[in-house]
Amino acid sequence: MGAYLFGSARVTSEDEGFADALAAAHADRLRPKCLCLVHGIEMYVARLAGTDAGFIVKRMPGTGSRHAPDCASYEPPPEASGLGQVLGTAIKEDPATGETALKLGFSMSKLGNRATMPAPGTPSDSVASDGSKLSLRGLLHYLWDQAELTRWQPGFVGKRSWGTVRKHLLLAAENKVARGEALRSRLYIPEPFSIEQRDALNARRIAQWSHAVAAPGKPQHLMLLIGEVKEIVPARYGYKAVIKHVPDQAFALDDPLYRRLGRRLGSELALWASADTVHMVVIATFGVSEAGIPTIGEMSLMPVTPQWLPVEDSFERQLVERLVVDGRVFIKGLRYNLHRGQCLATATLTDTGGAGSLMFVVPPGLEETAVADGVTGVNPRGDAPVWVWRRSSEAMPQLPAPVKPISRSRG
Repeated sequence: MGAYLFGSARVTSEDEGFADALAAAHADRLRPKCLCLVHGIEMYVARLAGTDAGFIVKRMPGTGSRHAPDCASYEPPPEASGLGQVLGTAIKEDPATGETALKLGFSMSKLGNRATMPAPGTPSDSVASDGSKLSLRGLLHYLWDQAELTRWQPGFVGKRSWGTVRKHLLLAAENKVARGEALRSRLYIPEPFSIEQRDALNARRIAQWSHAVAAPGKPQHLMLLIGEVKEIVPARYGYKAVIKHVPDQAFALDDPLYRRLGRRLGSELALWASADTVHMVVIATFGVSEAGIPTIGEMSLMPVTPQWLPVEDSFERQLVERLVVDGRVFIKGLRYNLHRGQCLATATLTDTGGAGSLMFVVPPGLEETAVADGVTGVNPRGDAPVWVWRRSSEAMPQLPAPVKPISRSRG
C-alpha cells in the first residue's frame, strides 16, 4: 500500500478518494510525494490512454533508486543494468506530458524488399554502442522492465500467466512514442488462445495486421511482435516460426535470417533446448504479404523462466530459480544494448533492508580487476551490499539473509 502527500493531505492508494486525488493533481499539475521515506520523494501523475481510463502516479525519471527498496516505485540504480546506457538518449521521459519518446535502431517500414534504413548488423546485439538508439532486444528489455515483469515476490506464485504478461506489456506500451507514432499501434501481442473464441481472435488479429499489409509501390509499415515461441522449423518453402496462442498462422522466415539465428543467438537457443521449463520470448518486426502471410524481418530472442523472469544462461537460471524457491523478493537485471562482456547486476534483492543488495554472476575469463571495476561502476557510491558468484571457480555462495517480507509491489 503506497502512501502519498498531495499538498498537505496524506492519501494511500487504498483510500476511497485516491482516484479523485490523482485527477485533481493532474489538473493542477501538482506533484505528489511518495512517503516511502521520511522526507518524501517527488512523483508525477500521468493520464492513462483513453479519456475515461483514469490516472496513475509515476516516479520521476532517474529517481527510482532513491525510493525505499520495499516501495513499489523502487528500481535499482540505472548503472546496475543496461538501462543506464540508454536512459536520457534512446529513452526520454517527459513528466509534463507523461509521454516517453523512444529512439529505435531498427526499421519499422520497408519499400519492396529493402528496409528504409540500414538494418543492424546482428538481430540481438547492441546497434549503437553509445546507447543513442534501442536495439530490438533493448526495446523488449525496456518494456519488460516497465511492465514490472522483472520483479518477483512470493505472492506472485501461480498468478503470472500469459494473459497477465500480455496485459502488463500493453499497459507498459501506453504513452510510449517512436518516430512520432504511438508504439502500441504497432505492437502485436497474441491474446490467450481459446477454441471457443477462435473466430473472434482471428478477426481482431486480421484487423490489427491490416496496417502492415503490403501494397504495390508503397512503403510497407511493419508491426512489432512479442510472443512465446513454440518452434522454429523448416517449412515447405523456407522456414517458419510458430508462436503459441497463434496456432493457425505461422510467421515466415527467409533462409539468411534462419542461418543468422544459429550464429548470433546460439546461446539463447541452447538454453531453450536445455530445459523444458525454459520459455522463449521473441520480439520481431514483421510485415504481411498481399496473400496475408506474416513475414519476419528482424528478430531477437529472450529465454525466460516459468515465472517469465529473463535469464541469459544456465547460471543465471540457477540463481533466479533459487531465489524463487527460497521465497525471495528481487528485481531481475536486464542488459538492454550492453554486450555480454560488460558488467551488470544479475538481480537486486529488495528484502534485505537498507539499500537493495546487488547480485553479480561473473562469467568465466573475466579478470578480478575487471570484476572489481565493473562492480564499482555499477555501485559508485558503495552504499549497496554486493554479492558476487564467480561461477567458474566456486559453488554458489550463501545468499544474503532476508530481513522481512515485502508486499507492496504489484504482480
